[in-house]
Amino acid sequence: MKTLPIASAAVLVLSAFSAVPAFAGEKAVNLSLVTPISIAKETDSVTAFRFNLLYGKNTSVEVLDLGLVNHTTSGLSKGLQWGAVNIAEGDFKGLQLATVNYNAGSFEGVQWGFVNHTANGDGLQLGFVNYAQKIHGLQIGLINIISQDGFLPVFPIVNWSF
Repeated sequence: MKTLPIASAAVLVLSAFSAVPAFAGEKAVNLSLVTPISIAKETDSVTAFRFNLLYGKNTSVEVLDLGLVNHTTSGLSKGLQWGAVNIAEGDFKGLQLATVNYNAGSFEGVQWGFVNHTANGDGLQLGFVNYAQKIHGLQIGLINIISQDGFLPVFPIVNWSF
């Protein structure tokens, strides 16, 4: 009979430790119809997986971010972001796949879409229209724009800055 109280205490302790990330504003998973109708609040970061049926907004997402409109507001998001529209107001490392990829912070990786935008990039942009204020990398598309230090400010097919 002593094992029941010991097992109960162990479950209680493990539950307390597993809840610590929730208190820190981190959630492992978020499912969202449209923010704020979601598991996690928009002020939470998601550490493993987010699925947005229509629109999802969180501070950052790591590993996998899927949905129609994926929006992160601050911090570092990393992994795969795949949707119709990807918006990263903070920093992003990884692969963005969408019709429109917009990154207001620093970007490291690959943006692949119809329109790609980054403020400060390091990597590859593949699309019809690629824009980078500053990039250390390559742009391949119909219209390629690099505002600072590019091969040319606007160049068709390919543009680069190293």
